[in-house]
Amino acid sequence: MADYSRIKAALGAREAGHSLPQSLYNDDEVFAFDQEAIFRRTWILIGFEIEFPATGSYQALHIGGAPIIVIRDRQGALRGFHNTCRHRGAELCAEGSGKATRLVCPYHQWTYDLAGKLIFAGRMGDGFSPESHGLRPIHVETLAGTVYVCLADSPPDFQPYRDAVGPMLEPHDFKNAKIAHEATLLERANWKLVMENARECYHCAGRHPELAVTFPIYAKGNFETVSEHEANFERRMVELGLPGLPAEENWWQAARFPLNEGAVSMTMDGKRAVAKLMCPIGDGDIGSLRWAIEPHSFCHSTGDFTFMFTCIPLNTRETLVLGKWLVHKDAVEGVDYDLANLVRLWDATNLEDRDLCELNQRGVNSPGYVPGPYSAVAESLVLRFVNYYVTQAKAFIAAAEAEAEPIHAIAAE
Repeated sequence: MADYSRIKAALGAREAGHSLPQSLYNDDEVFAFDQEAIFRRTWILIGFEIEFPATGSYQALHIGGAPIIVIRDRQGALRGFHNTCRHRGAELCAEGSGKATRLVCPYHQWTYDLAGKLIFAGRMGDGFSPESHGLRPIHVETLAGTVYVCLADSPPDFQPYRDAVGPMLEPHDFKNAKIAHEATLLERANWKLVMENARECYHCAGRHPELAVTFPIYAKGNFETVSEHEANFERRMVELGLPGLPAEENWWQAARFPLNEGAVSMTMDGKRAVAKLMCPIGDGDIGSLRWAIEPHSFCHSTGDFTFMFTCIPLNTRETLVLGKWLVHKDAVEGVDYDLANLVRLWDATNLEDRDLCELNQRGVNSPGYVPGPYSAVAESLVLRFVNYYVTQAKAFIAAAEAEAEPIHAIAAE
């Protein structure tokens, strides 16, 4: 069993309602632990079904540092596998997307069909069993056109998320969308600092003047109704048949909320960025559906487009932020939307957040750093994220210790 004593002590030292002890933000041992204990144990939103348009369409990516493949099989279903050959472990597909009729190992040409079955392994002899050497599967779920993977043997229950969030996602018609733009941004900060920043708008008034035009920067919690503007919006959404009351469990949250008065989209001026709507209900004036997955993502879906934010840990002090912009599949660039206008707000916001996260990391590295208290009003979602992290980390260590106890007991006898 790995020695988690230092991590366990740091988790135990964390004061309720406060940020984390320093080592949990800047220690290499903790980063490796996070990959295994957090990212390989929960559902990860990887994108949308439209990114797998045909039989054999695949994506090769890393989850928790582990290479995986998600591919559309011949029956039209999405399957996921560890991206490692069952011969000597070579990586089957380079990171990225593509299309294949079979998965062929570039090392010794072991070949697998789209269901992960080994169909060719040369010169292996009469005693070799191909049936025992198929690709190792991972869990894949789809919901209203969105795609999730989990590397755990027993993943968290997906059904409550499906039941609560599925009806919120359906009106946005992700199965008839397209990716209009993707952008990546390297942030020299620990992934937890990146996500803490992404879970609050305490800093928005001072650091996101562009976002403040449309986004309710003083909203509380998971966008609970507190004002007449919000109450009127809620009543209108009920009339339109758009579900959106806040819903959440430990690894997810979702709510439809109103934008600032006069705004119909999350753009620099609050006007629509795309003429061809993804959700034409209410003429697209439907606020924003925010849906977020712990530990790594959030999305905003307005009537005209969706923005997806994903945090990908690279190492202890570097995180890759991936952004995707979705529009209706029939929207024509230069006719229905101007790409620069579509991406301008979130590009500006992400660049500003990068600077803040790097500023935070430099300060956390200081010998003078002492964990401080979160604002219960302005940082409730940050507190929720950090509590999630601590709970998951402690549960992983407890399970590892319980599994090791019988061995120690036998040795003692």
